[in-house]
Amino acid sequence: MSLAVEDGGSHARASLVAEFGLHVGRAMGWPPMAGRAAGVLMLSEEPLTLAQLRDALGASTGSASEMTRLLITNGTVERFKEPGRRQFVYRWRDDAWVGCLQHVLTATTQLRELAERAQDHGARLPAEQRGRLREMHEYYRFMVRHLEALLADYTARWEASQAQR
Repeated sequence: MSLAVEDGGSHARASLVAEFGLHVGRAMGWPPMAGRAAGVLMLSEEPLTLAQLRDALGASTGSASEMTRLLITNGTVERFKEPGRRQFVYRWRDDAWVGCLQHVLTATTQLRELAERAQDHGARLPAEQRGRLREMHEYYRFMVRHLEALLADYTARWEASQAQR
């Protein structure tokens, strides 16, 4: 599926997709293909089938599938079936940034829980190692507390912006 639009925006879209591949992929620790897939889906005017996404990316079906799974896991893309269609389609979530922040909070919460278990299991370690485990736990407690507040604040802002539309 082409990303071209009638007003000649195909070059701008292609440039943005390339930028996403480079910068989003690098910043998130993703392969560049995932950043490009994010760009294609964010800029698409309608949901895309896996085949359409594959063609837009110039990728294999397996690679496109893997990239959509990554984007779904990270909270920015959703997969669903449109009424009357047999194939799944993919689209950028309306609340993608809420989903992205929720993903970060979930991952950080899991690390906080690991830090709690590690601190319990490491109770008999030497003082220096116990101190490292204690710092790890404090760091993730701090991060979870602030990410929860950030998510609540951002979600409220996003919902208010949606109510104004």
